[in-house]
Amino acid sequence: MSFDMFAVTSIAILVTMSLALIRAMWGPTVFDRVLALNTFGTKTVLLICVVDFMTGRDDFLDLALLYSLMNFIGMVALLRFAEYGSFGDEGVSS
Repeated sequence: MSFDMFAVTSIAILVTMSLALIRAMWGPTVFDRVLALNTFGTKTVLLICVVDFMTGRDDFLDLALLYSLMNFIGMVALLRFAEYGSFGDEGVSS
């Protein structure tokens, strides 16, 4: 693919990232905001992959995998905090 195709793809991803940020700021519920932040994280991983293909450096894919793992753990922690009100074990009964 040509460099222009990657540039157009990057711009499209940046537009969707900005729309996700707008949704995260103005979401009517907490879960709308969480979904928007998860979308933002996923688009960030896609943008890192596009930059990897544009520059030809394979080490950016490792960063994209690491970022996607951090995004997943962050979303689980945020949803746990939204459900129980804390990150501790107070909400979990054994």
